[in-house]
Amino acid sequence: MSQTHTPVRATNLPAPVGPYSPGMGFDRLIFVSGQGGVDPTTGSIAPDVEAQTEQVLRNIQAILQAAGSDLQHVLRCGVFLLDMGEFKKMNGVYARMFGDHRPARTTI
Repeated sequence: MSQTHTPVRATNLPAPVGPYSPGMGFDRLIFVSGQGGVDPTTGSIAPDVEAQTEQVLRNIQAILQAAGSDLQHVLRCGVFLLDMGEFKKMNGVYARMFGDHRPARTTI
């Protein structure tokens, strides 16, 4: 049985800054590269942790949708914060974007 991997491409994403794909599909799984809070339309990073969190999740959602999925199918997330004092703000946006779906998560 041959299993293939497929790069995920979407026009509404920031361009990768290195030799990697924003996402890779393998069988029925989708692996998403880490995303920053960069708006693909302007190329600018969002101004604060809340706007950055929302933009990151919108970028991830665009990758997932390009692969035929969405946020409600995410199983695990990793969150990297420069300042853990921003945790509550990030967490509020995260909860709003994921709704009742609660993926496993690590926050560092």
